Amino acid sequence: MDMGSVGYTAVAYGEVDVLVGADRGAYPYANPLLVRGTDASLVVDPSLTLVGGAPPADLVLVSHAHEDHIAGLGRYDDVPVHVHAGDLDALRSRAALVAGIGLPDEAVDAHDALMRDEFHVRGRPDALRFEDGAVFDLGGRTVTVVHLPGHTAGHCGFLVEPDGFLYVGDIDLTSFGPYYGDVGSSLADFEASMRRCREIDAKWFGTAHHKGVIEGADEFRRRLDAFAGVVEKRDAALLAFLKEPRTVDEIAEHRLVYRPHVQGAHVRPVELRTAAQHLDRLTQDGLVTVVAEGRFRAA
Repeated sequence: MDMGSVGYTAVAYGEVDVLVGADRGAYPYANPLLVRGTDASLVVDPSLTLVGGAPPADLVLVSHAHEDHIAGLGRYDDVPVHVHAGDLDALRSRAALVAGIGLPDEAVDAHDALMRDEFHVRGRPDALRFEDGAVFDLGGRTVTVVHLPGHTAGHCGFLVEPDGFLYVGDIDLTSFGPYYGDVGSSLADFEASMRRCREIDAKWFGTAHHKGVIEGADEFRRRLDAFAGVVEKRDAALLAFLKEPRTVDEIAEHRLVYRPHVQGAHVRPVELRTAAQHLDRLTQDGLVTVVAEGRFRAA
């Protein structure tokens, strides 16, 4: 996978420029934002898209501390960088970022090298924190933090007004569905965040990756419902698999998230954490029972 300099194409939505990267911002790239006011400008999520060249800005906002959203931070070494408190440690320290992925011990060093060499992650010990509802006034234009946890503990969106542009980050509307497989991820929080997004009226809804910008609240909600429906499909797949008693290891091997051909050190930990969260919810709802220590069956 070539992760070299590719540049971007700026597409304007009001006074918000979406800096569209390679393959429409599909991973490992992303589609940063440039927002200008009369007094200041800011960039959201400087990804690999900006490594070869980045627009000037007075500050940087990070939706969450994953490598594909911060690879271009080196272009803003002298610019204040802000992130939600829940992801502050991971932004300040590459070791904390890698630890949050929850890889097996034998895979940590190789992944750390990948973060350093391919994604240019160095850690920003100077990073500043913000909280839900924080407002960045750029002069005639504001950017308001909308905390949308679940993907990570600190994952956030940003509402740009008066343009009516809501950036939803990695609530990315892909057919893959919601990802909540990191150590700090939460299925319950992700579902609450999707409900919160449904309640926000905006003109444009920008995703971090290749689904791009959706115009109109009705169309966004339609796509959001389909995205959320993947969680229900995982529930249904798990209940079907639990017609016979199974362990969490067996569920992880069966897979709720990744297709069989996907390989890598991250797969098993993600499948284990995803299975555990679905089991917890389905057990609380009375749809799954514990038939023996460590074995589960559909009720």
